[in-house]
This record gives sequence, structure tokens and C-alpha cells, in this order.
Amino acid sequence: MRPTLFLSDAHLSVERPAQIAMFRDVLARAAALGAEVYILGDLVEFWLGDDDDAPTMRAVVEALAEYSAAGGVLKVSLGNRDFLFGERFCEETGATLLPDYLTVQLHGQSVLLTHGDLLCTRDLKYQAFRGYVRDPQNQQKFLGAPLAQRRQIAAQMREGTQASMLEKNDDIMDVDEDEVQQVMLAQGATILIHGHTHRPAVHTLSFPDGQPRLRYVLGDWYHTGTVLWVEDGAYRLLSTTEFVHPEGVISAEPSV
Repeated sequence: MRPTLFLSDAHLSVERPAQIAMFRDVLARAAALGAEVYILGDLVEFWLGDDDDAPTMRAVVEALAEYSAAGGVLKVSLGNRDFLFGERFCEETGATLLPDYLTVQLHGQSVLLTHGDLLCTRDLKYQAFRGYVRDPQNQQKFLGAPLAQRRQIAAQMREGTQASMLEKNDDIMDVDEDEVQQVMLAQGATILIHGHTHRPAVHTLSFPDGQPRLRYVLGDWYHTGTVLWVEDGAYRLLSTTEFVHPEGVISAEPSV
């Protein structure tokens, strides 16, 4: 079975060229190891549509295309910043877009994959915003606007998001444990992997049935990025530097 690399919340943008360079290095390392790559949302700071010709966005597309051309298998979830990935993006990168929830089999375990935003049910303002921007009619209206106008709207939305986050209690922006339990049970999953909260960690979960379960949370790439490396049944939550330079690999977390 191929090894698997998971990452989320890279938030790549023109303001952080070092992260874009690291992203290329991570993909090159994954390709060299023959790994399948899952990007669980928010790859870029904001995706304005598949026609976005900004150099930074084109660099991201080219990096993904190079990985796929090298024989890599690429799966991408929609996050709250890049929910407008479309058919052209997939054609240019070789990516397959994933549904909001996907359960895969890894080394005999049922592993549930998601961006993570749907698990934050206590953040009512965000959930209302998500419903609005995911509406197909609203998306078509946005994509029909000139690119310059979309850039202006995105900048305003980003400022509003930052202001809103300052007003919210930290607990509201984290996942709801009851929702996590409900979704994992519905999906028959023993492991959950997600991002969105920017709180990298490994959580051991207690369910009424007594079966052990784990929740792996991927971190953002604003400073030191994290990835989750899965090989031969071992799950390792690593910094991007540790992954690219294997001499820094930490000990494996226990699998279920």
C-alpha cells in the first residue's frame, strides 16, 4: 500500500513566498516516496476561480501539476478559502475533488477525512456564512464578476473574517465533540483527520461503545506547517521541515 501524506490550511499567498517554496519541497518529497497526497482544504489564502491568473496561484497549480505528472495521486477537499476549485483546476493539476466527508480504508482502519469546518457547529455565524457562499447561485454570481472585482471582494471578506475571529471565544471556533462523535459513528470511522482549527494535535476519544478512536488535527502553515505521514500503519504528525528533511522525524503516534 502506498504511504499517504495529509496536509491542510497551507493558506499559500503572495505574502508568504517561503511557504510556497516549502510546498514545492513537500510535494517533491512525497513524489520521491511514492506517496498519495490528500490536501484537506484551505490550500490557498483565497481562490477566486479557476481563471485566476495571479502568479502565486499559477505557481501553486504548476506545483500540483508537477507532482501529478511524476505519478502522484492527488486528492483535494474544499476548505473555507478555496471552495471555488472547479473542473479547470482539476484538469490542470490532476486533482480529484473530495466530498465534505470521505471515509477511506488505510491499513485496515476506517479513516474519516474532512476539512473540519462542518464540525465547528457552535460557530453559528460561520455556518451561516458557509451556507451563503456554498450556494450555487451565489457562486455563479461571484464567478461572473470581473477578476479585479472578485479580488476586491475577497480582500473585504478577509478583513471581515479577521475582525470576526477577534470577537469569538476560542471554544466556539473549535470542533464540537458531540458532532465529532455523531459523524464518526455515522461514518463507521475509528480515525478522524481534519484541519481548519489550526490546532495541531492528536486526541484520544472516548465513545460509549468503548472502542478506541483517534482524532488527528492538522496545523496551518502561517509559521511552521504540519503534515501527517502515514506509512505501514504508523501515523506521524510532523512539521514540514521534519518531513522534507527525514533526519528530523519524530516518533510515531500509536494507531488504533
